Amino acid sequence: MSQLTTVDATFLNAETGTTHAHIAGLGVLDAASCPGGRLTVASMTELVRTRAHLAARPLRQRLVQVPLGLDRPYWEDDPDFDPARHISEIGLPAPGDDRQLADTVAMLHEQPLDRSRPLWELVVIQGLEGGRTGVYVKVHHAAIDGVMAAETLAALLDLSPEPRDLPADDAAPARAPGTVNMLGTGLLKAALHPLRTALSMARTAPYLDEIPGVSSIPGVGLVSSVMQGALRREEVPRAPRISAPPTPFNLPIGRRRAVACGELPLEEIKRIRTGLGGSVNDVVMALCATALRQWLDKRGELPDRPLVAGIPVSLRRPGADGGDAGNQVSIMTAPLAVHLPGPAERYAAVRRDMDLVKRRFAASSGSWVQEMSGLVPAPIAGPVTRLAMHAAPAIALRPVNLIISNVPGPGFPLYLGGARLLGYYPISVVTDVSGGLNITVFSYDGKVDVGIVACRDLVPDPSEIVDHLVDALDELKALAEAPLGEE
Repeated sequence: MSQLTTVDATFLNAETGTTHAHIAGLGVLDAASCPGGRLTVASMTELVRTRAHLAARPLRQRLVQVPLGLDRPYWEDDPDFDPARHISEIGLPAPGDDRQLADTVAMLHEQPLDRSRPLWELVVIQGLEGGRTGVYVKVHHAAIDGVMAAETLAALLDLSPEPRDLPADDAAPARAPGTVNMLGTGLLKAALHPLRTALSMARTAPYLDEIPGVSSIPGVGLVSSVMQGALRREEVPRAPRISAPPTPFNLPIGRRRAVACGELPLEEIKRIRTGLGGSVNDVVMALCATALRQWLDKRGELPDRPLVAGIPVSLRRPGADGGDAGNQVSIMTAPLAVHLPGPAERYAAVRRDMDLVKRRFAASSGSWVQEMSGLVPAPIAGPVTRLAMHAAPAIALRPVNLIISNVPGPGFPLYLGGARLLGYYPISVVTDVSGGLNITVFSYDGKVDVGIVACRDLVPDPSEIVDHLVDALDELKALAEAPLGEE
């Protein structure tokens, strides 16, 4: 038994008619290579049934609400858990091309999860050209963060077509506390909330300049510097004072989603890193800067200053077992130099800015997300969060322009039910506060798989951004291979 953290609960509270806080992934598999030459609902149901105990929380646990909403919900094992209730199948009409697949995934991603049972679903997508099969898996962000998602995926995958030996399921079912205990705990927390809020604000004050949108307020940087000095943290780098410019994807989002998937060769990205310096992540961010510059420029919407990208960061320590600790994620913000015309100066700016924000983030540990998420008492946290989400576009509040995430994955092939995984494309979240565009990349088996999700009203065809990423890769390759002094 465990309780949702304040961060977990925020993902639940943020959901509105236009915002659903689930994350997903699209696996594309060579179905012909699996036993029987076909992935089926029956085979996926049996796979989950035999491996659910290997995964982190989300596969078997459901929410239990505290009476009167007095406290955050709890997790418990669903006594009626049946993976068949979560797994379905659809077929694409001929020709079953990648555009049809992306449109189908977008339609699936628009649908909310049922909160009365474990917060996940899996859809087998048949009929893809080339003998392939798609598997779309969706999990609520309240139940899982990026690292836990990778662990859950690993529980279902194998290193070879032959399934591995599985440990026994000997854990006792987790149960939520009784009603009286939940109410007593909730009342105690309510009484102590003013003190906890004061402590959270004191711990957050030195890092106010890291909070998206807050860092651009005059005087915030000075307050943070003074607080850091008082704590003898003089060597903490100053966070850049940046504000997100208006863009076409920073308008109120609608209900519909658009999805695009693509891939880039990891070896070429590594060669660019070697030629230009920096890291693989620097190259990815520079590719995104160039692609977004092209997309905005074509529409006459190119700003005269950098975009502001929100970059999710895991706070989990390597080797730590944080399955019951909830979401351990923060976010850092970085300028994205779309306004610079030259590829060399744009890459240099991205590299410099990423180095600064990473050093600044490392000094603070990114704990402000957890501290800020607990400032509002649980009974009113839901309405307050949804009001803030609704009001943000009305008052032109843009903490960031978009979310960009780079998730490292395995450099070798994996198998699902005996079928080789050809590619895995993350599909994340868009909101009024974070922007109507989210780009997530996942390195896998010598490739960088790109998953883009957007509000269809604001970015009707995100595959155009995938095309611009390919152009951006060619541009950086030419720059890395150019003789010294040439651009």
